[in-house]
Amino acid sequence: MFKSKRNENKRFYIKSELVEGLDIGQITILVDRETGVNYLHTIWHATGGVGMTPLLDENGKVIVDK
Repeated sequence: MFKSKRNENKRFYIKSELVEGLDIGQITILVDRETGVNYLHTIWHATGGVGMTPLLDENGKVIVDK
């Protein structure tokens, strides 16, 4: 009912999110609103590691939402 304009101005949105185990880490698929490119974003709480990379299909091509 009430829409936040704050979310409409963000470049990325969360397509899906998976929290693994007991606070071990988090895997999120983000989509760039401007290009449609899907990114795999990971956070590993135990090590403090963070990573982000384009998500690829079975042929090695970047996944792009239209």
